[in-house]
Amino acid sequence: MKSILITGASSGIGAATARDFLAEGWQVGLLARREDALIEVAGGHQNAVILPADVSDADAVDAAAARFVQNAGRIDVLFNNAGLFGPAAEIDAVDVAEWMQVLQVNLTGMFLCARAAYAIMRKQDPKGGRIINNGSISAHVPRENSVCYTTTKHAITGLTKSLSLDGRAHNIACGQIDIGNARTELLDGIIEGNRAKDLPEPPTMDVSEAVRAVRLMAGMPLEANVQFMTVMATAMPYIGRG
Repeated sequence: MKSILITGASSGIGAATARDFLAEGWQVGLLARREDALIEVAGGHQNAVILPADVSDADAVDAAAARFVQNAGRIDVLFNNAGLFGPAAEIDAVDVAEWMQVLQVNLTGMFLCARAAYAIMRKQDPKGGRIINNGSISAHVPRENSVCYTTTKHAITGLTKSLSLDGRAHNIACGQIDIGNARTELLDGIIEGNRAKDLPEPPTMDVSEAVRAVRLMAGMPLEANVQFMTVMATAMPYIGRG
């Protein structure tokens, strides 16, 4: 039975991915801060391992990864997904504490989770595994008023490239999925904000399409890798927006 550790598994893309992989028969580690939400997502599934932890806490991340290995035997895949949007404002209206919070979750958190999984993957037998970082369309082009989120997502691309290169010696593959306008709680908040400003509702896609793309990446043999994948609502303003 293959195993996958999913961060940010309590809601949104993480929760949808966790449910899908459980249905597909994988051993799934569900990691997020809210234990009650993780229990609800797991739905009593025998292959689910509930791992309440804050991704920005190095000791908590290491302990959660070790606990997952105790249950699953190894980590075949990490879906490094946890993140938050942060304040929707221009830079001079962003409080430094808000900036630090987004940085801690979106960048330091993804670093810590990748670090923990990488350390396990290079030592497990057989060694190796796959890390899938959740980037964003914002890893390429920003939304307005998204300075915190966009900066961190650009940084994730650098993390992905570094892990891809360094991981070759240990049979660790790393790829990045950049998702645009999958309908989740985070996007619903953006849509509500648009409505409040009398702006049109953006094109969206069902979250299941993002999940299907993650499943494709996760299911590949380690001698093959999707280095970067963009999956998005077809009509969203990505191609050609300036």
